[in-house]
Amino acid sequence: MGEKETVCVTGAGGFVASWVTKLLLSEGYKVHGTARDPCNEKNGHLKKLVNASENLQLFKADLFDFEGLCAAISGCSGVFHVASSVPSDENSVFHDEGEFIEPALRGTRNVLDACIKAKVKRVVVVSSAGAVVYNPKWPKDQPMDEECRSDPEYCKRAKTNFGNYCLAKTMAETEALEYAKKSEPRIITVCPSFVFGPMLQSTVNSSNLVLMSLLKDGLESVENRVRPVVDVRDVAEALLLAYKKPEAGGRYICTSYVINVQSLVKMLKGLYPNYNYPKRIIEVNEDIKITSEKLQKLGWKYRPLEETIVDAVNDYTKKVEIKTS
Repeated sequence: MGEKETVCVTGAGGFVASWVTKLLLSEGYKVHGTARDPCNEKNGHLKKLVNASENLQLFKADLFDFEGLCAAISGCSGVFHVASSVPSDENSVFHDEGEFIEPALRGTRNVLDACIKAKVKRVVVVSSAGAVVYNPKWPKDQPMDEECRSDPEYCKRAKTNFGNYCLAKTMAETEALEYAKKSEPRIITVCPSFVFGPMLQSTVNSSNLVLMSLLKDGLESVENRVRPVVDVRDVAEALLLAYKKPEAGGRYICTSYVINVQSLVKMLKGLYPNYNYPKRIIEVNEDIKITSEKLQKLGWKYRPLEETIVDAVNDYTKKVEIKTS
C-alpha cells in the first residue's frame, strides 16, 4: 500500500466513519469522504484531523445520489462503505419501514455499482451484529459466528425500530455478499456490535446515547438486557485490517465483550458514583453468545472495556453537562 493510495469513506462525518477517516489519514492514505453537506459545521471536525488539509477531500453525496457517489469513488482503489441510518431508540415502535431498508439496500447497490464503474479493487462494507443475532434457530449453547445470519421474518416480528434496522442490515449485507460472488471488486463485510467510545463528531451518536442514558436519566426501571459491545477505535482498526490483509474475505463479526445492563451500571457506579442511575433493574430472559474469533485470527486486537467506558464518558461530559444526584 503506497502512501499515495486513495480510498473513499461514505458518510465520513459519522461516529464510526470519522474514526476510520482519522485512522486512514494517520496511515498516509488520501481520503475521499462523502457527506450530505460537506460545508455543514457538523462535518467541521473532519477538516481538523491530522493530515486532513493535504489528504482529505469531501464530496457532496448521499446514498441515493449515484452520480455523486461515482464522483467521490472515481480514482479510488478502495472504499469503506460506512454510511447508514441508525435508530435512536432501539425499543421504539417503527413507523416507516423505508426509513432503514430503502437507504440500506439502495445505498449499498449504488455504492457497489459505483465501485464497479470506477474499477475499485477492494470494498469493506460495514454491516452490523444486528445482521447476526436475530436468529431463533441458532443453537443456544453455541456462540454465534459468521455462519449465523439474522432471520428477516423474525426481525419483522419484533415491530421495533431496532428490529427494522436489523432487517435492513441483514438485507444489505446479503446484497453485498451476492455482489461479491459475481463481480470485482473484492467485497468484505464487517459486523460491529454496540459501538461505544469517544466521539470525534459534535453530535452524540445513538449507541453512546444508550450508555449515557444509564448515567443521566434517573430512570425508574430498565431491563437487564445483554449487549455485545466494542470500542469505536477498535472497529476502525478492524475495518482497516480487513482492507489491508490480502487473505481477508467473506464476513467478520467485530465485538469485544458481552455485558448485561446490571454489570454495566455496576461498573459505571464504581467509576462515577454521583450520577443518576436507574432505580430498579428488571430481569429478562436474555442471553447472547457471540464470537469474533475469525477477526482475531486475522490479527485484530481490542482494548479493555473499562478504557472504552471511561473514554466515552469523559468525552461526553466535556461536551454535555450531566447533573449529578
